[in-house]
Amino acid sequence: MSIELGRTLFSARSLDEYRAMFALTDDDLAGRVLDCPGGAASFTAEVCATGGSATAADIAYSRSPAELAALARSEAERGNTYMAGNAHRYEWSYFPDVANHDRARLAAADTFARDVVTHPGRYIAAALPRLPFSNQHFDLVLSSHLLFTYADRLDIDFHVAALLELVRVARAQVRIFPLLEHTGRLDQQLLDRVLAQLSEHGISSRVQQVPYEFQRGSNQLLILHRRDGQSTSR
Repeated sequence: MSIELGRTLFSARSLDEYRAMFALTDDDLAGRVLDCPGGAASFTAEVCATGGSATAADIAYSRSPAELAALARSEAERGNTYMAGNAHRYEWSYFPDVANHDRARLAAADTFARDVVTHPGRYIAAALPRLPFSNQHFDLVLSSHLLFTYADRLDIDFHVAALLELVRVARAQVRIFPLLEHTGRLDQQLLDRVLAQLSEHGISSRVQQVPYEFQRGSNQLLILHRRDGQSTSR
């Protein structure tokens, strides 16, 4: 996570799950992609393994690769334990059942663990709302399960600053998923106020429904891009 949020998951999600969450096509993955915060996702490892270019950024990457590898596995196991007792809170369409979910999370964690040890340069220790990348360094920027997810802990100023920073380092689009809080509530007022402020900075937005729903009611993706002639430079 990019700030101190208390006890949160260092989550492991696969490339296939990212494709579903972010409505990603092969063309989307043809350029340079940033995953921020990356957590223990295997997205970066899997994209790079197929010849693509992906980088992950997360404050947790300040730990050693060996520590991150161990953390990825332990956090996947912790998340799976939670899922076993709370399966009724989720939709079982993308994952057909709890056992399938658990296997997928552990597989993603193990892929991340191997990659962070063998290719640590792909994993950059960084914290929103300030990233160590130049303007438009990436073609596409993805951000999941931080902004709007923790709307009960992150105020509007943080959301606006973080999104401006993500747009700054993106050449084309920023995609954010999900829009619901971790409690299952949509803070529509926060979303409207954030998008209004972004519009004042020359950033267009649209909300798109995706064919992925795991957290109940959470199937909307936010897409941001600069309007022509606008700049979000520091």
